[in-house]
Amino acid sequence: MTLAIVLTAGAPVDLADRLAEQCRRAGADEVRPVADLAALAGVVEAATGPVLVTGADLVAHTAVLRHLATSPVGPTVALVLADPPASGRTAVREDRGQVVAAGPPDELDGATGTFGGALRVGTEDLPALAAAARAAAAVPVGAARAAEGPGGTGPAVDRLFADLTARGTLTFAHRVRLLVAHRVTDAAELSAAEAAVAAVDGDRAELRLSVKERDDFFTTYFVSTWSPYVTKAAARLRLSPTTVTMISVAFAVAAALLFGAGGRPALVAGAVLLYLGFVLDCVDGQLARYTRSFSAWGGWLDTMADRAKEYVVYAGLGYGATAAGYRYGWALAIAAMTLQTVRHMTDTWYGAMHDEAARRPKPATGGGGIGDRLSAASNRVQADTGSVAYWLKRTVVFPIGERWALVALLAALFDQRIALFAVLAWSVLALAYTGGLRTLRARSMRVGVLDTVDTPLHRDDGPLARALPVVRGPLVLAVLAALAAAALLVAALTVEPSRWVAAVALPVLLVGALGSRAAHGGALDWLVPAALRAAEYLFAIAVGVLGDVPAWVIFGYVFVLTLHHYDLTARQEKRKGGPPLHAASLGWEGRSALLTLTAIAGIATIGMVTLGAYLLVVFVGSVALAWLVPPARAARAAVGPVDAGGRSPG
Repeated sequence: MTLAIVLTAGAPVDLADRLAEQCRRAGADEVRPVADLAALAGVVEAATGPVLVTGADLVAHTAVLRHLATSPVGPTVALVLADPPASGRTAVREDRGQVVAAGPPDELDGATGTFGGALRVGTEDLPALAAAARAAAAVPVGAARAAEGPGGTGPAVDRLFADLTARGTLTFAHRVRLLVAHRVTDAAELSAAEAAVAAVDGDRAELRLSVKERDDFFTTYFVSTWSPYVTKAAARLRLSPTTVTMISVAFAVAAALLFGAGGRPALVAGAVLLYLGFVLDCVDGQLARYTRSFSAWGGWLDTMADRAKEYVVYAGLGYGATAAGYRYGWALAIAAMTLQTVRHMTDTWYGAMHDEAARRPKPATGGGGIGDRLSAASNRVQADTGSVAYWLKRTVVFPIGERWALVALLAALFDQRIALFAVLAWSVLALAYTGGLRTLRARSMRVGVLDTVDTPLHRDDGPLARALPVVRGPLVLAVLAALAAAALLVAALTVEPSRWVAAVALPVLLVGALGSRAAHGGALDWLVPAALRAAEYLFAIAVGVLGDVPAWVIFGYVFVLTLHHYDLTARQEKRKGGPPLHAASLGWEGRSALLTLTAIAGIATIGMVTLGAYLLVVFVGSVALAWLVPPARAARAAVGPVDAGGRSPG
């Protein structure tokens, strides 16, 4: 953050000098007191980075302003309080952490909180902020009074925020927890708020705030009860969150090696290291929140490291089970990795679809369908924090803490095979549960999400798919491709057909590519990426079986594919453009065609190793260009032109 603006217009109590000093302590390089909205618009138009705007009637712990200024949830974030709104203040309605409406309390249905008089606006939203300031400044006093109630025009910061929200600016809500923030209207309220702020132990509160407010059962009761002490120690040692992430990776790799070695002492030691690695996996995020050390690179690395660690552990379990005499150890590991990745693709795009639905106006009719009833029931359970139903709902989806705990426990008590079987069984249950309920809920929302992004990029289409004729119904086509790949795999495992059957199956698989340039606005089209991932992975496994490729090579190839696809979803979640070298990855259909040719030629192993190594080089190159070199050099080095939004043309 470089600029903070204290807007004094309309504030019943002027605390501008105090807030200016607090903004400096919160990290602002420059603080500008501004008397009216027109002047604010001029300051904003000249700004080149994020801007923190606060009214002059806010009494808050300095950490509240620092947390608001450094919040990683999105470019634009507004402070939201639980206090009842006073006259002239703005009520807000939130959905999935987003402010979806703002206005006078007596006119806003379903209000969930009150605007806290402060917001951080991202660089890309500054034009909207300037326009909102000029529009709010132009409202006649009489009209402002009519809109805002009998208390006069009210604080200008409220009018500014209401207008910014009405323009459709994506704004996330920042709630105050453990710390204190209140907006005051007179001396009595000011005195009470100051006393509440003075009573806060800032460091203790911030350490507790480093732990997620809502986490899963195992993490809540077996990690977060003591991980803040590790976080505090890491901060004193001046470790960065990235360093802690790397240590966590080392623990997971060591656990995988011990699982691969086998023997009871090694399995128990591996389980302990896996647990400690998961603790550190939580600590890196807690340390980032405690020290306010956020970056897009750190968030991306944490996401990618989580998946890589988990699949390295599966590899260790698969190797160990095979070495212990179980023929299908690697097969279990491949199945667990494939299923987990497909699940994660549905998680990512269902979440994106749900967020998009929250931003759109609700239909005038509805509420009686099964999807609406399921949504209402889910919201009731989520609100009943700590109940049996609440924990069951959070646990049945098999989150990462429960997965690591299950692997550690069963590997230590039994063996690698039992651990993998259990992971597969619970993953199937979780996929059935989430898939069924989410499909019903999505049908009631009737919101498309893939058509709001670079669709071919997130489908992972290559040149062949983009050149094919347009056929409507992308989900049906993607599901047909996945079924064709599954049928080929079943045939390869049961009847051992000729490797030429892959050439016959390939055209059926490529049916999924026909939907590349079709509209993806259907209520269930968020399932398309997951279906295409399933199609490619199953086809690659089937080609490997037909070509007598060693199981560990198949695992390694699919593992590289998962890195490529998790890179796409991580970038989407971090609001980043596509990988700089994405065009060189050939697309899912291009890779499948190349594997088919190598199988027909009788060099499936060589082909899979070569293609996997090539894709790994492309992945590493994209990471280096995107995160480790200056943007201008990365743009020049990227394969193919990239538009201003960071998307590859498609």
